[in-house]
Amino acid sequence: MSLVLSALQGHAVNQPDHPALVSASVSISYAELSDAVSQASVQLGDCGIHMMALAADNTPAWAIADLACMQASIPLIPVPHFFSPTQVAHMLQQAGVDAILTDRADQLVGLLSAMSIAHELVAGIAGLQLLRITAQPRELPEACAKITYTSGSTGEPKGVCLTLAAMERVAASLAERTAACSTDHHLALLPYATLLENIGGLYAPLIAGATIHAPGMAAIGMSGASGLDVERFVSMLHATGASTCIMIPQMLHALVAAVSAGAPRPERLRYIAVGGAPVSPHLLAAAAAFGLHVYEGYGLSEASSVVAVNAPGDHRPGSVGRPLPHVLLSFGEDGEIMVRGSLFSGYLGERQLAADEAWPTGDIGYLDEDGYLHLSGRKKHIFITAFGRNVSPEWVERELSIEPAIAQCCVFGEARPFNVAVICPRKGYEPGAVDAAIAAANMRLPDYARISRWIPAVEPFTVANGLWTGTGRPRRQHLENCYRDQLDLMYEE
Repeated sequence: MSLVLSALQGHAVNQPDHPALVSASVSISYAELSDAVSQASVQLGDCGIHMMALAADNTPAWAIADLACMQASIPLIPVPHFFSPTQVAHMLQQAGVDAILTDRADQLVGLLSAMSIAHELVAGIAGLQLLRITAQPRELPEACAKITYTSGSTGEPKGVCLTLAAMERVAASLAERTAACSTDHHLALLPYATLLENIGGLYAPLIAGATIHAPGMAAIGMSGASGLDVERFVSMLHATGASTCIMIPQMLHALVAAVSAGAPRPERLRYIAVGGAPVSPHLLAAAAAFGLHVYEGYGLSEASSVVAVNAPGDHRPGSVGRPLPHVLLSFGEDGEIMVRGSLFSGYLGERQLAADEAWPTGDIGYLDEDGYLHLSGRKKHIFITAFGRNVSPEWVERELSIEPAIAQCCVFGEARPFNVAVICPRKGYEPGAVDAAIAAANMRLPDYARISRWIPAVEPFTVANGLWTGTGRPRRQHLENCYRDQLDLMYEE
C-alpha cells in the first residue's frame, strides 16, 4: 500500500477524531476521511475507468477524489484551472481520458459537445459529478499514477508522467525537512492541480497527521490565475490559524505589503514555503524583518515537484536550500543543473526515461561550500548585452517586482547597448512612480543589469492573453512578439 494511504489509515486509528480536511462548510476527521476514500475508491473501481481527469476547486472533495484514485490504482490528471478550452480539449484527447470528476459539469458538457465527443453524466462520487466520455485508451509508462501538465507556454502543453513512489518520496522528504506534525494547520493557497500544492500541501500534511484547510480559491481571494484580493487572503491566514502554507512570490509580496501597512501579522505561521518563480532577496529580508518565517525552495514537475528547500535550522537566505535527501545533483559545463532521484517516467507519448538518467533542468546554478543550491537564471533566458555581459532577466525582474509601483514586468536586452523593460504599473500609480521604482531597483543592480528605458504595457499580462503562465512568470517570446515594434523603436531612438 502507498505511504500516504498507510499514514491515513494509521491516523484514522490513532487519532480518529482529529480534523483532517476543513472547509467553510465541513470538517472531516481522519476516521471519516479514511471511510470516504474507501467508499469512493470502490465506486470508481466499479466504473471500469482507465484514465480519470479531476476538474474541481480546492475543497475536501478534491482531496477525497485524488486519494480514491490512488487507492483504486486509477491514473489521474488534475486539470489546471487556467487552461483554455483548447488546452483542456488537447489534454483530454492526448491522454485518452474516459471519465471526469468535476464540480463544473455544465462547462465541461458544453466543451465536450463542441468537440463532438460522446459523453454521459452518470453519477455523483465524493461530492463531485462523474462524466463518462468516449475515448481511445493510451499507452502509459509503467506504474504511472498521475499526469501533471505543464503550464502551457505553447498551445499544446506536455503531460509529465509520475509514479506514486516518486511523488510519495518527495512528500515524505518534505514532511521531514519542514518538521510537519499533527498540530500543524496547513492552508491551501495554490490550486491542488498545481503539483507543488498537491504534494507539499496535501500528501505531506497527511503523512504528518496535520489538519488541512481547503476553503476554495475564491475564499482565499484568488480569481483566475493571477488576481488576488489581499484583504481576503490575509484574513484567511488568520481565520484558519494557518501554521504552514505555500506561496508564489506575488502572494508573499502582498502579505509583506499588508503587514507593513498595519495589518496584523499571522502569528501562528511558522513555515511559509515560497517558490514557482525567482524571489528577490530584498523581499525575503523585508519578510524576515516583519517576523514572517519564509523559506525559499526550488523544483520542477519533472522531478516530482520539489528538488531543494530551506527549512528552520537549515536556512541560507539567497539560496533555495539544500537538496532533499533523495536528490542527486550534477552540473553541466555551462552550469546547468542536472537532477537525479524521483524523476518523472517521461512525457506522455514520448520515450520513457532510463532509471539512472539525469534530467537537464534548463536552470543555471551552483552548490556552495555547505551544499546549498543557488540559482542564476533560466539557461534559455540569459541574454548577452552588446558589451558582452551575461544578464539573467529573472534577476532584474525580481528586483523590479518588489517595488510597489510595478505589478508585472519583462526585461529585454539581447545584443543591445542597454536593457529595456515592458512594465504593467500597479493600479493607482502614475508613470513618475514607475520611474522612481526603476531608479530604486537600479540602485540594487550592477550597471550592466540596470533598466535604462521602459514601455508601459497595453494591458496586464494574463494567462488568457497568452502573456503570463499559471505559475506567475512572463511569457517572454510572446511579450517580445507583442511589443517588438516598440522595442525596436526605442533602440533606434
